[in-house]
Amino acid sequence: MTPMADLPELRLKPREDRRIRAGHLWIYSNEIDVAHTPVKDLSAGDLVRVLSDRGQFLGYAGVNPHTLIAGRILSRDPAHPPGPGFLKHRLKSALALRRRLYPSRFCRLLFGESDGIPGLVADRYGDYVVLQSGTAAMERLKGDIVDAVTAVLKPRGVLWRNDSGARDMEGLDKYVELAAGEVPETVPVMDGELELRAPLHSGQKTGWFYDQQDNRRRFARYPASRVLDVFCYTGAWGLGAASRGARASFVDASAQALQWVEADGQRLGLPVECLPGNAFDVLRGLRDEGRSFDAIVVDPPAFIKRRKDYRQGLAAYQRINQLAMLLLEKEGWLVSCSCSHHLPVADLLVALQRGARHVSRTLQVLEIGGQSADHPIHPSIPETRYLKAVFCRVLPADA
Repeated sequence: MTPMADLPELRLKPREDRRIRAGHLWIYSNEIDVAHTPVKDLSAGDLVRVLSDRGQFLGYAGVNPHTLIAGRILSRDPAHPPGPGFLKHRLKSALALRRRLYPSRFCRLLFGESDGIPGLVADRYGDYVVLQSGTAAMERLKGDIVDAVTAVLKPRGVLWRNDSGARDMEGLDKYVELAAGEVPETVPVMDGELELRAPLHSGQKTGWFYDQQDNRRRFARYPASRVLDVFCYTGAWGLGAASRGARASFVDASAQALQWVEADGQRLGLPVECLPGNAFDVLRGLRDEGRSFDAIVVDPPAFIKRRKDYRQGLAAYQRINQLAMLLLEKEGWLVSCSCSHHLPVADLLVALQRGARHVSRTLQVLEIGGQSADHPIHPSIPETRYLKAVFCRVLPADA
């Protein structure tokens, strides 16, 4: 590894150090003093020493001169540069938190910026670990990352799921790669007290959505005999309800996802009804059939991935929740979720209220959940707070 004193410098323009000193980790390309830092001479993934315009050390960062976020601070301590020791320290710190909160060893182990390793995600599935690198710097440190995970956790297998679309912004190739040991196609995952199966090689994200596990625990307090799980993926919301005695129906456009739901239902002896197709169309069809439910969970993919999608995406959130409200029995429960960072919870509430008035319903918001505690929020980086789950009671308009 290059000695830290020999690392290239990345110098900021005057007054552009204030945000970094306040705790933020991102350096934008327009904040760099290109006269002192010839960015074109840096390569994607290089480690640099970040300096203020007065030459004061601000931290070590990984850079990508070809992106808007040109640098991400990895360490602010001159004595602890990025490397094997740094990665083990960060990993042990993250592990200490999760051991206190999730003793079952099924959780998100590393959440990028919030755990001090921007661009790296690690999910733990008992004896297996799935990693995702989203920056060129993390791609450069792949070997050290696997060594740290292997040394600290001693897993049976480590898998890279580097097939996310977010890698396009960093100019990185997409691939799935076994890094150490062996990792089966599907593995057991504990969701509360329920053992389900997570498809690690071919599922969404790293195979599971740990960010909703605390909200799924909240859902257990809402009694229901007929539950509809919309955008169900592997069906954790609905299968949890079925394990408590409900009849559960599942909606997803992915035939593969519904096969996973059926397989877990059969294994657990839980009856499931799978309804393939576009969620908007399926819900309209259920309405035409006169179907109704005591509780509906609407957990769609991000309808607003970029700011320019805001208006269209907000309308989509309103429409899908309107359709869900029309299928609810009087005093039914609606859990409406959004993983769109660009949709504040206040705006989601506005969309829900508009939808309710449009279909002559009244809402009572009972509680609002966020991402699970294994996805901590970095107070200086709003982007790390993204998930909303609004628990509602739905009544007739004249109630």
